[in-house]
Amino acid sequence: MITADFHMHTDFSGDSETAPQDMVLGAIAKGLKTICFTDHYDKDIYYDGAEEVLDIPRYFETMRTLRDYYKSKIDVRIGIEIGLQPHLGGFYNQLCRSWPFDFVIGSVHAIQRQDLYDNKAFFTKHGDEEGYRIIFLEMLEDIRATDGLDVLGHIDYMVRYGSHKAREYSYRKFAGEIDEILRYLIENGKGIELNMSGFKYGLGFCHPHPDILKRYRELGGEIITIGADGHRPDHIAYDYYRVTEILEACGFTYYTEFKERKPIFKSL
Repeated sequence: MITADFHMHTDFSGDSETAPQDMVLGAIAKGLKTICFTDHYDKDIYYDGAEEVLDIPRYFETMRTLRDYYKSKIDVRIGIEIGLQPHLGGFYNQLCRSWPFDFVIGSVHAIQRQDLYDNKAFFTKHGDEEGYRIIFLEMLEDIRATDGLDVLGHIDYMVRYGSHKAREYSYRKFAGEIDEILRYLIENGKGIELNMSGFKYGLGFCHPHPDILKRYRELGGEIITIGADGHRPDHIAYDYYRVTEILEACGFTYYTEFKERKPIFKSL
């Protein structure tokens, strides 16, 4: 049974209006034993004209208070989701060394310095198939530049924003690019996440697609965290009833949590 959610957001992130305490209470109500907050730090990405830069001192003060207050009911860990871009590798490496995070997700939210969420012109120009390939290639640049991450988040996130979503997407179509990403992560001791938000957004599969999860395991990948990418309490542990079956079908017998940047393996 999966009792941890290692990807969740609060009003410290620009795309959530939920107080951190409400996320803690929601997780307790759902029977979770461990959660990790992973609020956004998306340097050089702007939402409604504002750069999404996390107030880290206030973040740690708030999360430590919650961790101590609810320690008899749930284990609260403090993480971050950094928005990868090739030119930001040095900045994020220093950031992640400077603060005592339990866990760091590195995620690609932007391509060519433009936020994917608000960049329809990119897919209009390139089409979905070429666009996805460009993003996977930049993703490889991102992880080569940024050593500070523990796992690469929602690898095929970009499919949400393609003109035709998954119609022109499959592991097989991009196997060369995806395998290079997975091999680099494995060789450098990094993991990936199973992110359940693909179901939430109607794609019909998790991020990444189970074909990628299976390939990661075939290549020797071991580190895999589980998260719902929730932005409000009802998102916590979203569709977790599917997780064990997905992981077992892909060759896993365990999942991973992180504490003080160290992986902890848990049986399914």
